[in-house]
Amino acid sequence: MKIALIGYGKMGKQIEQIALSRGHEIVSIIDVNNQEDFESAAFKSADVAIEFTNPMVAYNNYMKAFNAGVKLVSGSTGWMAEHGEEVKRLCTEGGKTLFWASNFSLGVSIFSAVNKYLAKIMNQFPAYDVTMSETHHIHKLDAPSGTAITLAEDILENLDRKDKWVEGTFQAPDRSLSGSNQCAANELPIDSIREGEVPGIHSIRYDSEADSITITHDAKNRSGFALGAVLAAEYTAAHEGYLGMQDLFPFLTPRTP
Repeated sequence: MKIALIGYGKMGKQIEQIALSRGHEIVSIIDVNNQEDFESAAFKSADVAIEFTNPMVAYNNYMKAFNAGVKLVSGSTGWMAEHGEEVKRLCTEGGKTLFWASNFSLGVSIFSAVNKYLAKIMNQFPAYDVTMSETHHIHKLDAPSGTAITLAEDILENLDRKDKWVEGTFQAPDRSLSGSNQCAANELPIDSIREGEVPGIHSIRYDSEADSITITHDAKNRSGFALGAVLAAEYTAAHEGYLGMQDLFPFLTPRTP
């Protein structure tokens, strides 16, 4: 398979290594200094482009890839609120293809399935209140993380007593604290921490007067994310439309407990 890379930071380099180890060819690498290569024959020859950048440029990268007729896999977050409906419509009605996920890790996919299943169970036990926290490296620009938002939305779909998530506290890299985790009974707060080079930690806690139940995913490095992105690219090469991890991993559709 011919793969183009959009974004050549730590994730891009990790994806390159895994793609090559699985027998794929990297035909184009686009970063901030060679945006004109979106128009190149090499980029247009790609079966799939894999994009990991940041919220400010992700949407424009999508449009350039779509215009070049290249299918796209992306793990960029922070763009959905402003452009989500337009991008989905381009894929469902306009013939474009995007496989998007807030997190490509197999472990996070398993964690997501457990999260949905647990929320369905906890819907029967109103004595437990639910909160969430996420910790990432100091270079991450958006907060809460896209993964935390996805996990929160999955809880909202399965827990009747919560109908919106809200930003909780935010601990900056200098350890200063802002925000509050005080919220209404129908709200799910997400606390965010930015420190060091943490790849990503997500914890969901159900708390009652009697006890607490906590589930946590703690990424050790970026290799799981990179492998998931390459697996998604392999899937996307043979499929079309607006795709996600539930297409790659059917176990993400929970059964009723």
